[in-house]
Amino acid sequence: MDKSPINCENAYLRGQDLHGRNLTNANFTHANLAGATLTNANLTNANLTNANLTNANLTNANLTGAIARYYLTNANLSNAYLKDTNFIYANLTGARFCRTAMANGRRNNKDC
Repeated sequence: MDKSPINCENAYLRGQDLHGRNLTNANFTHANLAGATLTNANLTNANLTNANLTNANLTNANLTGAIARYYLTNANLSNAYLKDTNFIYANLTGARFCRTAMANGRRNNKDC
């Protein structure tokens, strides 16, 4: 079985259901994931540089070590695990945080 990282660079995945998927080390550079369902997905060390995650549902997702440098506008990050996630240059306007484990190890309950 091939264990190579998934390459979804420039992919159009708008509104797709990817819940529970193991997307460890996946490359989503410039991908359109707007409105996608990524609940319970494992996005450890994923590259989301310039990906559009507007209105994406990332409830219970694991983004440990991920690079998320673009649109997370109105994304649902409730119960997400964001340890060591790089949000430099990310637009988090309207993003929902409830019981979210932030990159600094603290819990964010802003929207509970």
